Amino acid sequence: MNFFELLLIAAGLSMDAFAVSVCKGLSVRRLKPRHYLLTGAWFGGFQALMPFIGFLLGSTFERYIVSFDHWAAFILLGLIGGNMVKESLSGDGECHDDSFAVRTMFLLAVATSIDALAVGVTFGLLPDVHIASAVSLIGATTFLLSAAGLKAGSVFGLRYKSRAELAGGVILILMGLKILLEHLGILAF
Repeated sequence: MNFFELLLIAAGLSMDAFAVSVCKGLSVRRLKPRHYLLTGAWFGGFQALMPFIGFLLGSTFERYIVSFDHWAAFILLGLIGGNMVKESLSGDGECHDDSFAVRTMFLLAVATSIDALAVGVTFGLLPDVHIASAVSLIGATTFLLSAAGLKAGSVFGLRYKSRAELAGGVILILMGLKILLEHLGILAF
């Protein structure tokens, strides 16, 4: 997996955190530098941790599923991406919680990074993924996009929330399709 593909996956995974950050930006009257750091650290940290855990699980069980790993990657990325697309089209634009307390941020970070766990399982099934680079890029991308989402929410409101989720979902679906087509020999990159 090359850098550009990892960057696309990182951006796709970051969109849930971006959307939640937009909501946080809407709910806080006055943003402070610590809000950007907290949001970026929580979301970026969990978006890096979860694929690593998933990678460990995927590589542990690789020998049992090597004959259909490409289908597993396709299905996992398709389901995650499809869910993101569905959420983006649902029109749910509610944002209320302005808390940056540990409990609140922990729950939000876990909720927005569950899909990263499944992507990590996919990484464990692919032969050419350097996991340290992948999780670092995912964490850094999420950190930056979460901070940007916080600012966007305070300035622009919900205008970008659903578009970000839609873009992230489409990216993940396309990456899953690419993995499947490459393995089937239909695509050669």
